[in-house]
Amino acid sequence: MSLSLSLNINGRPRAIDIDDPRITLLDLLRERLALTGAKKGCDRGQCGACTVLVDGRRINACLALAVSLDGAEVTTIEGLADGERLHPVQAAFIRHDGFQCGFCTPGQIMSAVGLLAEGHAGADPERIRELMSGNLCRCGAYRGITQAILDAHHALAGAAQEDAA
Repeated sequence: MSLSLSLNINGRPRAIDIDDPRITLLDLLRERLALTGAKKGCDRGQCGACTVLVDGRRINACLALAVSLDGAEVTTIEGLADGERLHPVQAAFIRHDGFQCGFCTPGQIMSAVGLLAEGHAGADPERIRELMSGNLCRCGAYRGITQAILDAHHALAGAAQEDAA
């Protein structure tokens, strides 16, 4: 039995036929669409390495069935930059050494982008750490990650003020 679903992935409409309704969004992205930025860490929704944005909200792609997302807009790490211009969160991760081995970095960045869009953390480092607690880093780069998110928050807030003026 083949199912057809429509997804908008990184700004590009995609019609996808799947033959197994149990395929997760993570497996669809990695195995069928060659978007390998989201990582398969625990495959249980506990590490956050597979975090992507679906309709602007962060989710663990390893827990979401692809068929349940028909018509959704999916943003992965591959769709975050604008050509050669990095997203402010990506640039901040580089400036603040918010990564070491890099395995968790795409999930950390996508979660940070979602977190900042939610607007719940503001400039509170403790709140950022709490709201990022679903993303684990085996290397322990948490200080750099928190600093990067604070930096990106200020950069995005400044850009929003410039746009309003």
